[in-house]
Amino acid sequence: MDYGNLFRCDGRRIAVVGGASGIGREAARALVAQGAHVVVADRDEAGAAQTAALAADGASAGERPGTAAPYALDVLDPEAVRAAVDAWGPLDGLVVTVGANVRKRIADYTLDEFDRVVALNLRSYLTLIQAVAPGMAERGRGSVVGFASMRAFQVEPGQGAYAASKAGLIQLLRTAAAEWGPQGVRFNAVAPGVVRTPLTDQIAADPAWFDAYTQASALKRWARADELAGAVAYLVSDASTFVTGSVLTVDGGWTAVDGRFDPSV
Repeated sequence: MDYGNLFRCDGRRIAVVGGASGIGREAARALVAQGAHVVVADRDEAGAAQTAALAADGASAGERPGTAAPYALDVLDPEAVRAAVDAWGPLDGLVVTVGANVRKRIADYTLDEFDRVVALNLRSYLTLIQAVAPGMAERGRGSVVGFASMRAFQVEPGQGAYAASKAGLIQLLRTAAAEWGPQGVRFNAVAPGVVRTPLTDQIAADPAWFDAYTQASALKRWARADELAGAVAYLVSDASTFVTGSVLTVDGGWTAVDGRFDPSV
């Protein structure tokens, strides 16, 4: 084992779906810095192009930087997903960060809103896995990383559809790990806590809500998007070759201490 290069991804081709902003953008930048050739896929083509440029600039000072290229993709279009995977060619890794949330109590949810959340948070992952996993299995290797959430385990009012979709995603990835494990393909989930991204703008705009989330974790702060990039690099690299069907929680200790009283004893 070459421990000096444990996290390197030199020459590997990895697609980051949802890479136009937030966690996906930072994941793409980290993978390029580790030598990967990254496809930055997103419906926001301009954002994907900006990510690719940032990744190239950030990696230019690295010892062995990879490359990045944007690709316009609507993950809710199954035919477009299949065409994209054909266009990308053989993949060594797939990282999916797409997601949506409609914050409403269950009684107020419309079926259209429920379908929208489940379609992006769960159905799109199924479509991508179906398109990518068979080719990885034929080559006997590959790593798929999907972004779930701590809400898969701990919920709050107004997060019903989101929590259900993220819990479902974890079980989808665990099942995929069982089905394609004998062919050497690994599937894992990352479960972030509260991360400052466009998806959390509604919370950040409310000072009381923002502070409540700040105080709920052991670290007493929100995560930056770049603090999730290490989890991605780990799960697609040789540092995690015996890790599959797992959930890597990156939540600042939220699920460990969630709202616990700290007595003076």
